[in-house]
Amino acid sequence: MRDKKIIDWNNNQKLLKSLILKKEHFDLAIELCLKQHAMVHSSNVSNNNFNTIEDDLWNCLDDSTFRGFVKTDHGTIARNIWHTTRIEDLTMNILVAGESQILNESNRIEKLNSIIQDTGNAMTDSEVIEFSKHINKEELIRYRVAVGIKTQAILKTLKYDDLKVKIKKSRLQQVLDEGGVLNIDGANWLIDFWGRKNVAGILLMPATRHNLVHINQSKRIKEKLQRKQKR
Repeated sequence: MRDKKIIDWNNNQKLLKSLILKKEHFDLAIELCLKQHAMVHSSNVSNNNFNTIEDDLWNCLDDSTFRGFVKTDHGTIARNIWHTTRIEDLTMNILVAGESQILNESNRIEKLNSIIQDTGNAMTDSEVIEFSKHINKEELIRYRVAVGIKTQAILKTLKYDDLKVKIKKSRLQQVLDEGGVLNIDGANWLIDFWGRKNVAGILLMPATRHNLVHINQSKRIKEKLQRKQKR
C-alpha cells in the first residue's frame, strides 16, 4: 500500500513548482514550501502535533538498523541522513542566505565524530560502512534539527524578488573552500548543478525534494534490514 503522506507530499510539490515563481501566489508558495519542508524533517523542526514523513522513518529504528549496510540506496540510513543534512546546510545557509553553515557552530564537528565533513557524494562502500560505524547518532539528529529550523527561518525572510536571484559564483566557491563539496569526480558536479539554479530552484531541489528522495531510500534500507533480522 502506498503511503498517503508521500502521495499528498508529491501532489503538493507539483503545486509548489507551479506557483513558486508567480508573484501573485508568492505568499501561498512560501507557506506551502514551509509545509513541504516540515514534512521531510522530524516534527521537532516545526513543532507539528502530527507525525511527519521523517518521523515515520525514525519510528522503531534501532541503532543496528541505523548503521546497517545494504548494497543499494546509498548503503546506510546514517549516510543518507548525513548527506541530506549536509546538502541542506550548504545550499540554504551559504548559497541562499550567504551565511555560515550550521556544521561550524557549537563544536559540532567534533561532537558528530564524523570521518568526513563533505556531502559524502563520492564515498566508497567501505567508507560508508566506516562512517556509519563511528557517527554519533544523537548528535546527527541534533544537527539535522538545527539545520531544519534554520531553513524554516530563512524561508520566512524571503521576498518574491529573492526567488529569481541566481546562485553567486563566490558562494559556490565558498562551499568548495570549506570542504562542503570535494573538488573531485563524483562530487564536484554538484557545484555546476547548483550554479545553474536560482533561489526558487534550490528550494525545490534540494531543500524539499532531495530530502524525500533519501528518506524513501532510508525506508527501503530499514525494511530490508528488519526483514533480515526476522529470519
